[in-house]
Amino acid sequence: MYFCLVNTKTEHFFSIDNSSQFEERALAIFRYQANHCLIYHEYIKQLDINAHQIKSYTEIPFLPISFFKTQDIVSSDKNPDIIFTSSGTTGHVTSKHLVQDVSIYEKSYNMAFERFYGAPDDYCILALLPSYLEREGSSLIYMVDDLLKKSRHPQSGYFLHNHEELFSTLEELNKNHQKTILIGVTYALLDFVERYTIQFPNLIVMETGGMKGKRREMVRQELHHILCNGFGVGSIHSEYGMTELLSQAYSYGNGIFNCPPWMKILLRDTSDPLSLIKNNQTGGINVIDLANINSCSFIATQDLGKIHSNNSFEVIGRFDNADIRGCNLLVQ
Repeated sequence: MYFCLVNTKTEHFFSIDNSSQFEERALAIFRYQANHCLIYHEYIKQLDINAHQIKSYTEIPFLPISFFKTQDIVSSDKNPDIIFTSSGTTGHVTSKHLVQDVSIYEKSYNMAFERFYGAPDDYCILALLPSYLEREGSSLIYMVDDLLKKSRHPQSGYFLHNHEELFSTLEELNKNHQKTILIGVTYALLDFVERYTIQFPNLIVMETGGMKGKRREMVRQELHHILCNGFGVGSIHSEYGMTELLSQAYSYGNGIFNCPPWMKILLRDTSDPLSLIKNNQTGGINVIDLANINSCSFIATQDLGKIHSNNSFEVIGRFDNADIRGCNLLVQ
């Protein structure tokens, strides 16, 4: 076991544009991490898997996400630029992600945002993220901070609990026909529409998930119906991301997510975690995130989901007895 600089440049996976390129680069990163990520190396060894015999990304073993709560998941000896932490709940151990090159995260979220929404400076970006702002170590806040700066719109910014100011800002932006994105934690968006309603059909409302113990969990259809009525929009967008990843998937509505080309979702059998299942069946969500090149790119989450024939996916709940994640997604 030894450490060295990875010989796979980040632009190699950020430039992926077909399945064969993804296969090639995923396997290269797997072989690197199987040798250089101590925890992943030991996990593969305990499974009695020979890393040299892995010939497809579908054969790669996925590291349970819970290891991020108890171990330092790193694939180089470089000191981290930043440590992201999950919010967790009282009494639960939080996850930590030692990000050894934060510029990779910056490139990942900027390229994904532009891929799905265009340039940030086309928008006024508003953020209603009280729970995230009230703690340190949030990867979501790091991303939103940067997007707000890149927006350059004078009214872009955070709104903590000042809903009246948010309402007046939305009214003005609507009147001026300004392209606007409102990124909000779920319970805060619900709090807002209980007091204020607006008809802003061109507004993009992007919920990040998470009741954080503030409200009862509800099915996605009920939540999105309430939010659509409150903001006067036709659909609610969503972001699928987590502390342990450096990439995000996005949904334009109906809870159907798509990944950027360097990220892929696979489903594992709920009774046999080393076996994958076919599309349109319910299984545990495994994520390949090639941006995690300096930690582990192959993560078995505690989310349940389905993959559709066009490779889009939906999240339909959590495994029984799984900790409620800070960015907890809604049960269908």
